[in-house]
Amino acid sequence: MKISSIAAWFLTAAVTVTASVPGLMPMQVQATTTTTKSSVVKWPTPGRINSKCAVLMDVDTGTVLYSKNPDKQKYPASITKVMTALLALENSNLSDEVVFSEEAVYKNEGNTSHIARQVNEKMTMEQSLYGMMLESANECAWAIAETVGGTEPNFIRMMNDKAKELGCTHTHFNNPNGLPDPKHKTTAMDMARIARAAYKNPDFAKIVGTKSYQIPKTNKHKTKTPLNNHHCMLNYYHTSRYLYKYCMGGKTGYTTKANSTLVTYAKKGDTTLACVVLDAHNPDHYIDTTNLFEWGFKNFKNVKVSELRDFSQSNVFTDNNGLGHNLSLVEPAENATIIIPRNASSDDVTMEVTPSSSKDNKVVGLLCFSYGKKKIGTVQLKSTEKESDSYPFHNVKKESEKDYIQINPLFIILVIVGAATALCLLFFGIRKLSETISTTRRDRYSARKGQQTYRKIRRNDRRR
Repeated sequence: MKISSIAAWFLTAAVTVTASVPGLMPMQVQATTTTTKSSVVKWPTPGRINSKCAVLMDVDTGTVLYSKNPDKQKYPASITKVMTALLALENSNLSDEVVFSEEAVYKNEGNTSHIARQVNEKMTMEQSLYGMMLESANECAWAIAETVGGTEPNFIRMMNDKAKELGCTHTHFNNPNGLPDPKHKTTAMDMARIARAAYKNPDFAKIVGTKSYQIPKTNKHKTKTPLNNHHCMLNYYHTSRYLYKYCMGGKTGYTTKANSTLVTYAKKGDTTLACVVLDAHNPDHYIDTTNLFEWGFKNFKNVKVSELRDFSQSNVFTDNNGLGHNLSLVEPAENATIIIPRNASSDDVTMEVTPSSSKDNKVVGLLCFSYGKKKIGTVQLKSTEKESDSYPFHNVKKESEKDYIQINPLFIILVIVGAATALCLLFFGIRKLSETISTTRRDRYSARKGQQTYRKIRRNDRRR
């Protein structure tokens, strides 16, 4: 990625975080923040939203543009299947065989969504995912869970572990399909996090954006099974009244306890948004989602981090770390963007350098951007391909403006042990060499003495 003048700021910021880079000692310093004197444009607000809970999120940055009761727990109904699909795509192949057990076919309450699969019927994972996401087939969700998790309870554990991994704080899943259960609840914010993660999977995006699909003949069904996407903003299967031209797909949900729930994706220009609504009365879930998308596209814009103003003179910089402006050591994630109000200036953006918890060893820190009190994006800082030795003073820790060299106890112990071992080997080597030399000299002396004694005896014998 080509780095502009802001790259100097990225470089200096990278050394102010706790990093884990191969060959480098960890660094710990206080985060630094830049501020500006510009007046911040007020964060836009939409009109009336009737759904009890709603979140509009930018998919690229994770920035929340709007929220209403974002952390209030609600029944998710069938939008649960977004998590089921995400786990299936991460832990199986589309060509894997799915066999429908008796539990998958019959353990669904009453007259719920299904595609009439039979016990021991066989389909591929791909076909099962289309059945689950387009027709909301509950038996497909159960069969997928058994295939991926080995058992349905084990798959539920996977769901909850994944939710925690994605940062969900008020979610507990108790089944893979979203049928009513007092222990099966989530929030609009948590579902937005799950929806964002799922949409980054291209197979998921393709499936939820498909209007119709046909399952081929199976060992139990001798004819094809047609499927239709029930999301009315994408497909006119039920009605064309709520079609939305920017809609890229999503997942519907409904039970009498949950009311209508909805996950929807929309893209306009270079902006992709995800909207989640919970506990809505029909047709408010479609109306609210459409209004939020229109408001979001109208009032916000994406800005490339590389195109921001020059921060090289801001107070986030310091020459005390000895790095200067060596731009070859670090770079931001490629094509990184933030999202701000359309009428706002990038000069109103503030930023903070923080540590990264990424498992990627190349990620050396995070740049957290804010607009006023609103977080608007986080960008990873990555080390380049150059050897770690090119990081000058990477073993210097900064704390309270005082520099000191970090000491690694394990490294010192290894050095001491190595030195002691070397001294022992040297001592015994010298001793062995000395003994060898002494023995050789003694043998030579004895040999000479023996020869002298022999010659003397011979002379005496001749005289006689």
